[in-house]
Amino acid sequence: MAFLCIKARRPMAAEADNLHSSYQSVVARGCALDAAKCVAILMHGRDRDTDDILQVAERLNLDQVAYLAPAAPDNSWYPGKFMEPLEKNQPWLDQALAVIDELINVVKAKGFTDRQILLVGFSQGACVVTEYVLRHPGRYGGIIIFTGGFNGPAGVKREFKGDFEGTPVFLGGSDVDEWIPEFRIHETAEVMKAMGAEAEVVIYKGMEHIINDNEIEKARRIFQYALNG
Repeated sequence: MAFLCIKARRPMAAEADNLHSSYQSVVARGCALDAAKCVAILMHGRDRDTDDILQVAERLNLDQVAYLAPAAPDNSWYPGKFMEPLEKNQPWLDQALAVIDELINVVKAKGFTDRQILLVGFSQGACVVTEYVLRHPGRYGGIIIFTGGFNGPAGVKREFKGDFEGTPVFLGGSDVDEWIPEFRIHETAEVMKAMGAEAEVVIYKGMEHIINDNEIEKARRIFQYALNG
């Protein structure tokens, strides 16, 4: 696949222009990488784009964080619903996971540790983030799952191995969301807790398919914890 450079929509350090993805373009915002204390990888939702998920960065309003948001082809990470059998969304799901893996490897090559890396996703992007961290557990700076959960049909029993080593995780969602059912958010949190994550779940009554201000505040606390080392 052809290499596409980051398309920075706000001024960034020159080194940011050297970041690449073999899958699609990546948009960089926030602090310059050479001055950042933490890096956040943000995954947008289905039929959304990088501008949409990068509103999270603006709402967090934190210094010393570099934000990287990859863009899915045709604004979708995979074609089916996340609660379909995993094979229904292959090879697209694995390609989306490879995007995160590639960016993490690039960031770590620049000297950042796992504890300085935060993963954030909304809706389909949150499902991709969830799937990635469950397959690659470790001590991240934080995991923020805005309306998402692990992939697979209702009642599926999936086996994950590894230890999150106390990684702070926030999972937010709605009791009436038509895309991400409440029970899957709770299931995801329980799996993460069993793997050593410090996971908090908040279900908002009647919330639309959005990220509300309380969720942003929950995320900000995790970011601030990571920034404080």
